[in-house]
Amino acid sequence: MVKIAVGTLGDSFSVAAFKAYTAEFIATLLFVFAGVGSAIAYGALTKDAALDPAGLVAVAVAHAFALFVGVSVAANISGGHLNPAVTFGLAIGGNITILTAILYWVHQLLGSMVACFLLKFVTNAPTVPIHGLASGVGIFEGIVFEIVATFGLVYTVYATAADPKKGSLGIIAPIAIGFIVGANILAAGPFSGGSMNPARSFGPAIVSGDFTNYWIYWVGPLIGGGLAGLIYGDVFIGSYAPVPTSENYP
Repeated sequence: MVKIAVGTLGDSFSVAAFKAYTAEFIATLLFVFAGVGSAIAYGALTKDAALDPAGLVAVAVAHAFALFVGVSVAANISGGHLNPAVTFGLAIGGNITILTAILYWVHQLLGSMVACFLLKFVTNAPTVPIHGLASGVGIFEGIVFEIVATFGLVYTVYATAADPKKGSLGIIAPIAIGFIVGANILAAGPFSGGSMNPARSFGPAIVSGDFTNYWIYWVGPLIGGGLAGLIYGDVFIGSYAPVPTSENYP
């Protein structure tokens, strides 16, 4: 059964919890700064030409590297989520309480927003590139792309970081998580944008003021992350006791 827990104010507003929120803010800021920054840099180098295969690979690699680092630096403090969909998927499996998850979301979104404002300031870019559907890709197809890609991401998080039986896999968790995001950007980038992360899409949308189809990058990732939490957390870790308040994922 799903192990969702609401949580208490004492747990969610403790000193340790605020350290975790700060870690999520900083790590998400670093990830989005590098990821969005790579897209801005590509536009500057090519005078805003359409993204070509080489540019797609460069952006995917930048996101993979940045996420690897972001997860690594935050893992021992907050669990290294950097993504509301990851947080949601882990909440479904009982690895984080709902109240704490909401506060994670707030700090992840703030980190993304600050990163994009900083990028706009330091690059003097006229706009910050947002996630959007490619020509010929419908809303339903875009949502499915985001569901499948985010499912792969959150499933990987569970298998390598959140599973109590992970063993030595926990050591390579940040690498595996970065790799799956880079691979999914290569697959989904030309179609849905390959967000997999509502926070990653939030900052650019806020700074650019363009929320066209922005809701897709909440609906798709949350469904994908929730399904991964249900399947891995309920089917594979279903016999485990509910996670206590003090865990790898607060």
